[in-house]
Amino acid sequence: MFDIPDQISTAWIAAASAAFLAKHFLADFLLQTDWMAAGKERPKGWFLPLAAHVCVHGAMTAALFLVVSPPLAWLGFADALVHGVIDRQKSLVAHRAQVTPGQAGFWWLFGADQTLHHLTHLGLAILLAAAGSAG
Repeated sequence: MFDIPDQISTAWIAAASAAFLAKHFLADFLLQTDWMAAGKERPKGWFLPLAAHVCVHGAMTAALFLVVSPPLAWLGFADALVHGVIDRQKSLVAHRAQVTPGQAGFWWLFGADQTLHHLTHLGLAILLAAAGSAG
């Protein structure tokens, strides 16, 4: 399904990793509205704010692949789906554990959430760099 060569250009892997770090900062922090951030954490009525949030992620991932390898732009949808599952699970655990920003558990959960997002982006960056190295 994916052709990952034995060697990937160092420049491509660095650029792809930096692009996904920037994309994550933009989509998860600068472009996430209060409506998205608060809404996706609610026990009810969470779906639309979460969907809007993950659509920003998916669109930005698709845009990166459109520049380098248009046939892989569908990975934007995959990124949105994975991001949504991670965020929703974090919300469910936070509600169950009743953690708040004043508690260490909240920050452990936040750290786990961000780590999972970055691991997802590492995989996507490898695919982007492989496509760029091949072309």
